[in-house]
Order: sequence, then structure tokens, then C-alpha cells
Amino acid sequence: MSFTSDNPLQTNQLPISVEYPQDPKLLQVVNTETYKRTANAVNTKASGLYLPQEMASFQQYFTSGNPMQNRDVYRKVIDFGALPNTAAKTVAHGITFDANSTLTRLYAAATDPVNLLYIPIPYASPTLANNIEISLDSTNVIITTGSNRSAFTICYVVIEWLKN
Repeated sequence: MSFTSDNPLQTNQLPISVEYPQDPKLLQVVNTETYKRTANAVNTKASGLYLPQEMASFQQYFTSGNPMQNRDVYRKVIDFGALPNTAAKTVAHGITFDANSTLTRLYAAATDPVNLLYIPIPYASPTLANNIEISLDSTNVIITTGSNRSAFTICYVVIEWLKN
């Protein structure tokens, strides 16, 4: 996607109304332009799909040094399973990162289905031992708990990144 001075396109919104001319040739031009705007707005909206496979999120990031050039954001969800008991646990993410990759977001949420408790990750607590850290390396997602969190048996990690 490139930069435009057209405000509805900049904000990824469609105009509220379109005036259609009577002239058939001009009508074709307006219809084509309206279709392009609609396709652009739909195709660049953030996706609501959170899947365990690499996919485009349809989010766009600027390029450093060239803010008029946008880059695609990719997303993958990792089914992390149970949180560890006062330890670090690693789960392979299966993403190929290289020197051009840039992480844009990394977060998770965990569920204790028995006690109906839910926590975001990273988790910050005034009690230092209750904090939970999340990190990523070229191969794994790493979650480290300072206390026993093994009752949280459901945990999904969301990774979003730029490839270039």
C-alpha cells in the first residue's frame, strides 16, 4: 500500500456517499473508483482470524526511512498448553525469522478452567513471585512463571511480526 492524500483512504474508511453521474462513461469511471476504494478498505482491515498458522493480519506498518511505503504484518497463534510450575517452558513456534524480521507484538492469555481464572501474559503483580514473563527466540516461545501456574492449562500465544 502506498501513501495517499485522500483522507478516507488514509484512515481506511469509505466515503459516506458517492455521487453517480448520468453520463455512462463517467459512471463507469466512478464505479471503478468506488470498487477500488471498497476493495482497498476491505483488504487492509485487520483480520479477526487467529489461527495456528502463519497468515497476513492485514495490518500495515510504515517503513523506517520511507514512511510512504507500508509493510504487511504477519500473525501466528501458538497453542502453548499448560503454564509451568515456577519454571520456564518453551514451545516451538515454527516461524522462520531472519535479520530482516521485526517483532511487532507478543502476548498471551491463560485460562484455569477449573477455578475459572484468567490472566494476561505478560502478567505483572505487586507480588514479585506471581509475575509471568513471555519472550521469543528464533525457535521458541518461552514463558517463565515465578509461582506455580500449572492450573492454567489453556494458553494461547499471539505473535505478530514484519518480514522486511
